[in-house]
Formats: sequence, structure tokens, C-alpha cells
Amino acid sequence: MPEPERSRAGYRLYDEAAVGRLRFVLRARELGFAVADIRGLLALVDGGGRTCAEVKALTERHLAEVRAKIADLRRIEDVLASTAAQCSGDTAPACPIVEALRH
Repeated sequence: MPEPERSRAGYRLYDEAAVGRLRFVLRARELGFAVADIRGLLALVDGGGRTCAEVKALTERHLAEVRAKIADLRRIEDVLASTAAQCSGDTAPACPIVEALRH
């Protein structure tokens, strides 16, 4: 994006198109797209030669990565829940959580 003009007070002044572009980038980041992927998405928006099929493929790859991360987090959740359930939380010197982390 080009450097925006500034007000007398030094604030950046964005036109409507720039605000829309910034919102697009922010939303893409919120969805976990990498900066390089966002550039590709913007290429479609800008008419820079990207096709909808390419954007769909990029999105499906990202979705597969997100699903893999979710599966990993579920496995972590299961292990943590199981380990925490084995701990009495009392003042005993032996702790099943510490033992599980040692293995």
C-alpha cells in the first residue's frame, strides 16, 4: 500500500479503498493465513492473475493445516485431562503430572 497522507496532527488518512484493503488483510490474518498467502489472495482482488480455483486450493490447504492443528490440540487436551485426573492435588511429594512429563 502506498504511504497514506497525514492530517495536520500527524494521523494517517486512509481512503475507503485503503480501509477495505486493511480490513481484508486483518480478517485474513484472523483466519490464520500467512502473509505470503494474503498476498496471493490480494492478487485475485487486484486482478493480478490469480484465479478463483487457485484461491480455493490455497484455502483448502490452509483448512487442512487448521484441521491438523485442531487434531493435535485435541490430543494434547486428552493427555492433559487424563494426567490432571490422576493427580490428587494434595501435599504428597509424588505427583503423577510430573511423572508423566518425565516420560
